[in-house]
Amino acid sequence: MINTFYPPYSFGGDGVFVHRLSNELARRGHKIDVIHCIDSYRLGAAHDPVATRSDHPNVTVHGITSPFGPLSPLATQQTGYPLFKSARLREILKNGFDVIHYFNISLFGPKILQYGEGIKLYSMLEYWLVCPTHTLFKFNRTPCVKPDCFICSLAYKRPPQWWRYSNLLKNSLRHIDTFIAPSRFTEKIHRRLGLTSPIVHLPYFVPAMPVAKPAVTTKHKPYFLFVGRLEKLKGLQTIIPVFRNYRKAELLIAGAGEYEAELKKLAAGCAHIKFLGFASGTQLEDLYRGAVAVIVPSICFDVFPLVPMEAVSLQTPVIVRNLGGMPEVVEESGAGFIYETTEELVAAMDRLLADSSYRNQLGQRGYQAFERNWTAEVHMQHYFDLIRELAVARVQAEATEADAAAFVRA
Repeated sequence: MINTFYPPYSFGGDGVFVHRLSNELARRGHKIDVIHCIDSYRLGAAHDPVATRSDHPNVTVHGITSPFGPLSPLATQQTGYPLFKSARLREILKNGFDVIHYFNISLFGPKILQYGEGIKLYSMLEYWLVCPTHTLFKFNRTPCVKPDCFICSLAYKRPPQWWRYSNLLKNSLRHIDTFIAPSRFTEKIHRRLGLTSPIVHLPYFVPAMPVAKPAVTTKHKPYFLFVGRLEKLKGLQTIIPVFRNYRKAELLIAGAGEYEAELKKLAAGCAHIKFLGFASGTQLEDLYRGAVAVIVPSICFDVFPLVPMEAVSLQTPVIVRNLGGMPEVVEESGAGFIYETTEELVAAMDRLLADSSYRNQLGQRGYQAFERNWTAEVHMQHYFDLIRELAVARVQAEATEADAAAFVRA
């Protein structure tokens, strides 16, 4: 497993998913090596993480550093090569692996796709393949439908990546057997932006939680819940003004991020809008279970956010903006509402508040869809089927090449 970030040296959902997948495979008896870049984390963080995260004994984690510290990921960002990490990466990968699975490799660079042997998978957890800022959120203001990458990079205060104007990425992508799209939207947009490689659709999974848990006792009034990083593209600033005038329920916000100060200013004077800080584990589980619904208001093309999947796995309805991969959870499960306007958002909240039996019915629908589509068991079945198909195709291709070579010699 190769991902720029891995818990606790991670910021978002990509590290969470890689951790879950690695440890799920490990529990099933597989030996897993995870490669991530500590230098890259330190480039974007004020200090090393305080939290820790445990791994199964079958998981070996390689946190890569170099003597050049933050200059290492900066050099990769500019050249597309893991310049100061190359020797260490080659040393790990030369051991031989049945499968090499790439995720967010932005600060390892596309050249790393050419390292190592084995079946190679690439999960598109974000848009780095087609977007220098990863998010397709143009000028940090609006979803990108017409790329203007050079100026947009400057708007994000990032130096343009000159390697993107060469054939490095194109040549590196040839080493990938199959790309994995967590949502149909992600597959569609990568196709529209020029990716011609094989792509399969395989959604994330989330760990199953105990269903028959006692009801959560809470000091809160009825509440709606937001979970996620506090960044502009996550759209929380679009629902705080709604709750300034909506006094029928509280808005609880579980998360932290760079946009937090601005959001707190926006919510100033509203005692029913509460910032809880980062939440995880049992605390987050209880927040999910107790919510009337989880609201996902992202104003970017979210690939396929984990938050609505976590909510439906705990029988909690979701209300999602009609953008990116977010609607697919609701379309597949019937476990909530898709909204475009403020009026539609408020109508959905009113409906769920007024009818608890309907709220619970949606929760049950969501859980049934979770069991059909998004459990570890379902994901692993599709994952191993994919690897098996690729392995058979490779053997057949090698046999064909051998027969052709024998024919030429004859």
